[in-house]
Amino acid sequence: MDQMTPQRLTVLGHAQRLAIFRLLMRRYPDRLPAGEIGAALELKPSTLSAYLAALSEVGLIGQTRAGTSLRYGIEMETVRSLFDALLIDCCQGRPDICSPLAQPDPSGDPAMTRSAAGRKFNVLFICTGNSARSILAETILRARAGDRFNAYSAGTKPYSELNPFAMQVLRDKGHDVTPLRAKTIAEFQGEDAPPLDFVFTVCDLAANEECPPWPGQPISGHWGMADPVKATGTEVERALAFQQAYGALLRRVEAFAALPLTTLDRIALQSAVDDIGRN
Repeated sequence: MDQMTPQRLTVLGHAQRLAIFRLLMRRYPDRLPAGEIGAALELKPSTLSAYLAALSEVGLIGQTRAGTSLRYGIEMETVRSLFDALLIDCCQGRPDICSPLAQPDPSGDPAMTRSAAGRKFNVLFICTGNSARSILAETILRARAGDRFNAYSAGTKPYSELNPFAMQVLRDKGHDVTPLRAKTIAEFQGEDAPPLDFVFTVCDLAANEECPPWPGQPISGHWGMADPVKATGTEVERALAFQQAYGALLRRVEAFAALPLTTLDRIALQSAVDDIGRN
């Protein structure tokens, strides 16, 4: 076992340092300013600074400078080596007990084999309110690749309403908005919920929140983008923000729909999903 492993486990053994680590894992590959991390976890600047320093010291997170501010993000290679060291040490390298999470399936099977029987992939887009961005993404995927995907969307807030600007953009693009309604993630966490293959957050606030683990371990990704609902100015300027959001989501959805899902292993597929979120 790597000599740093005990130190890294000690750092992660503190509840609030672990919370920072989990937040940055949910937002990977994003790098966040300290202020956003502190606001999401309700930590004082002095306390947060000490926790970030501890995580950085053992190599679990790194920092980059963007203008005058520092941004923090996961050092994924270090995290993978930590998990691999634990599993290999505990399991003595026996795949019949467990296998390193950071390694491809030794069988070489693609990640999305369940579609071999003809079932469509189930994709859920999440935002806080389910009023605009997630609704746009759901509609675009259904229109562009509805023969291969069941597209859903939901919000983390207990109640929301569809945004009229978002609805107008969809109508202008020729989409049928009749089936659309604002929903919460509770609809996708019960026994009767569809088994999810992909879960994407399309706003930073939703990604910052902790959601219960999804059954079946779907591929997850963060496709954060500016909230058009918060756009100010004239009605024309606000409408333009929704047009821009639609265009950005269209590019990402089309890139996602073009992936050879049935031939990629889980790690390659996760990497491709992360790359789409960066663009």
